[in-house]
Amino acid sequence: MNKRMPSALSVGLSLAGAVAVGVLTALQARSNGSLGSALGDGLVAAFISFASGLGIVLVLCLVFPSGRTGVKAVARGAFRTIPAWMMLGGLAGALTVVTQSLTVATVGVALFTVGVVAGQTVNGLLLDRLGYGPAGFVAVTMPRVVGATCAVVAVVLCVVGDGSAGDTWWMLVLPFLAGAGIAWQQATNGRLRQRIDSALVATFVNFLGGTLALGIITLIHIAISGPPTTFPTSPWVYLGGALGVVYIFLSAALVRITGVLLLGLGSVVGLLSTAVVLDVIWPAPSGPSTLFAILAAVVALIGVGVAAFPKRRPRY
Repeated sequence: MNKRMPSALSVGLSLAGAVAVGVLTALQARSNGSLGSALGDGLVAAFISFASGLGIVLVLCLVFPSGRTGVKAVARGAFRTIPAWMMLGGLAGALTVVTQSLTVATVGVALFTVGVVAGQTVNGLLLDRLGYGPAGFVAVTMPRVVGATCAVVAVVLCVVGDGSAGDTWWMLVLPFLAGAGIAWQQATNGRLRQRIDSALVATFVNFLGGTLALGIITLIHIAISGPPTTFPTSPWVYLGGALGVVYIFLSAALVRITGVLLLGLGSVVGLLSTAVVLDVIWPAPSGPSTLFAILAAVVALIGVGVAAFPKRRPRY
């Protein structure tokens, strides 16, 4: 069966949505990182973020008839008509939130983004090549390779521009794994959305799985180390869950049009651009200079343009 190719307009609008995903991810990283730093406990911060997101999505599913219908369809089809692996995207989301809570307050949003970009780009290219995402098999063309290479160059620029990277390089390992997980999560949630025909319900499944996983880990952690003694009063540090709801919903809806790599590249632009602004407003102990961060964002933007709109061969 032939698939209808998306128009240039739909790809352009989807790319704008992908950039918005990156902006929201950067804001979430700063919020969760600040919460983790204030609590002195990254796991508890991650659980609070995911649990609040689950509460928001649950309310939305109860309010909208399509949400109630979708949740019932998932409950009936779980492990029968819906494969178990399609319902595990939340595990990668949980890893991302934990990584934000553990590293961002120390290395800053920009340097955190360095690791995420590298993991997301490499795994996005691989997943598209394997046909894992809802867009199906996407050939590894030269423009896509160049676009991915530009994203990696942007990563290198951030590292070069950070004078203290030698002291914090190990903190890039977790963001790299989180970035690879984000690419897999976007593809998996997109497949689930395609199967149940509801981005909202796919988002609910994502938050449910992540909250359950984090809940178990956090309970074990608290039993061993004890709970946090104080909680911050600033409302904005608790917005991570709400921000996650929006960008996971967008990702599930957009990935069938963009493919995994292109969604990742678009979000890279939003991530890097927003990271520059956030790190200027709230400087972290580590991170690249503003000049290098801006240069990295420009290089990543060029990569998105090359990968998204390759030159077409003339027709004769």
